[in-house]
Amino acid sequence: MASIWHKGNGSRVIEFVKEDGTRGRIFLGKAPKRTAETFRSRVEELLAAKIMGEPPDRDALLWVKSLDDTLYAKLAKAGLVTSRESTSTLIAFVDRYISDRSDVKGSTSTVYRRTRKHLLDFFGGDRGLRDITTGDGKDFRRYLLSKRPGKKPLAEDTTRRTCGIAKQVLEDALDRGLIERNPFKHREIPTATGAGDKSREFFISRELAEQVIDALPDAQWKLMFALARYGGLRCPSEVLSLRWGDIDWDRGRIVVTSPKTEHHDGGESRVVPLFPELRPFLDECFELAPEGAEHVITRYRKMDSNYGVLLGKLVRRAGLTMWPKPWQNLRSTRETELAEEFPMHVVCAWIGNSQRVAAKHYLQVTDEHFATAADANGWQNRWQQPPATATQRPATGNPAEGDESDFGHELQGFAGCCDDLHESAESDLMGDTGLEPVTSTL
Repeated sequence: MASIWHKGNGSRVIEFVKEDGTRGRIFLGKAPKRTAETFRSRVEELLAAKIMGEPPDRDALLWVKSLDDTLYAKLAKAGLVTSRESTSTLIAFVDRYISDRSDVKGSTSTVYRRTRKHLLDFFGGDRGLRDITTGDGKDFRRYLLSKRPGKKPLAEDTTRRTCGIAKQVLEDALDRGLIERNPFKHREIPTATGAGDKSREFFISRELAEQVIDALPDAQWKLMFALARYGGLRCPSEVLSLRWGDIDWDRGRIVVTSPKTEHHDGGESRVVPLFPELRPFLDECFELAPEGAEHVITRYRKMDSNYGVLLGKLVRRAGLTMWPKPWQNLRSTRETELAEEFPMHVVCAWIGNSQRVAAKHYLQVTDEHFATAADANGWQNRWQQPPATATQRPATGNPAEGDESDFGHELQGFAGCCDDLHESAESDLMGDTGLEPVTSTL
């Protein structure tokens, strides 16, 4: 709660208790009583929102925005709002947002910094935070998708992700009362998690995979590629987190630590099979590993490195054509393969995603699917084959072992007995009156 008290010279002071239990004061000077009451009420709203960890309501935010710089600075000094000076420009606010997000992983911070770079390139470093309009947000998206001098246009998925981050950052500015509306909150600016671009799906056949592996420089690079293509691991996060102690050679299983999904209940790790395609690469790296090595991959340990770009350079250097979304399509290819052989709940448990995500972003329709469906001697004949007759089935003399012909005769004989029993029951037991005794009324 906040209260108003008067100083001897007629000035008014708002006094309140902060979330840490200490007292805070805001000196209003010689303000009218009604103005002081409004200020006290708004201070209570801002304080309650801060304690609850929620943004203030719209009326409180509009009131904060309407304050002059002097009164706003007093609220900022009391810790109830963010200082206007430190967030007066878009880039200044983005910088503060990134520095405050110590709760996110390093890879997420990298994405934040990339978004900052795009915002800086488009808006410049002096563009005021409150001067950005919804039209500017639309123009920013078109800018990312367009060709620029010396730069390629971003892919649709990357643009969606970048605009989603920009929207997320500006939503924080809205929650703090620094802007009235989010200029990136428009249906033309999609969220960071979109439907995915199916046109960028690519199935990496085993033949192509072997060609790429032959072109990779060393055993650890080959293993990194194999873990993604044949194990379905995320690269670099899961590949670089893999330890030799995570591999159960006897039971044929691998414990995969998943930094990306550890914030989900039970998502910190999963168990995948030690697929036979992986064994030669693991065996080679194990033989080459130094004594006491903990991690499987030791030469390439930078989580924030763009291993997709590095893989693309190696692939093109070998004279091969690079596919889009290098590591994503490797995982997608493996999940598509596994889905042909195992139930989807098993496949998703191994790959580390949900069935909804798998259907939306991972499972592919391949050329082999079309070829099999169009083959006149293929899968259709299985459903057009006439059922086998009794004389075509092998007779073992034991119905339990599959002699369905003899078993069928036994059933027919049993049915005949039932017919005889039924006729006997009708003629000898029941009669016209049935089983109940005859009553006088009948």
